[in-house]
Amino acid sequence: MVKELTKANFDEIIMQDKPVLVDFWASWCGPCRMVSPVIDQIAKEYEGKIVVGKVNVDEEGSLAAEYAVVSIPTVILFKDGKPVEKMVGAHSADDYADMIDSVL
Repeated sequence: MVKELTKANFDEIIMQDKPVLVDFWASWCGPCRMVSPVIDQIAKEYEGKIVVGKVNVDEEGSLAAEYAVVSIPTVILFKDGKPVEKMVGAHSADDYADMIDSVL
C-alpha cells in the first residue's frame, strides 16, 4: 500500500525500521503519471520489506525543497531516516528494484 506523505507525517514515516521509498510527483506531470503504476507495483512486490510513499510537490513544496527536488518525478530511498539514493526522471521497475535491493 502506498502512503500519502505530508509534512505532518513525513518524519515519522521515514524513521521506520524499514527502508522507505518516496515518490515526489505532481498530477500535471506526464512522466509522474507513467511512474505511478510502477511505484504501485513496487509497493505490492516489496510489501512487508519496505514502506512506499508519495509526496505531492504542489501541496508539499517545503518537503520538495528540503530534499532538493527540482525535477519530477524524483524517487528517494531513505534508510534510518536519511536519504541514501535518489533517481530523477522516469525509470523502470527493475531500476527501482535494484535501488531497493541494495539496502535490503
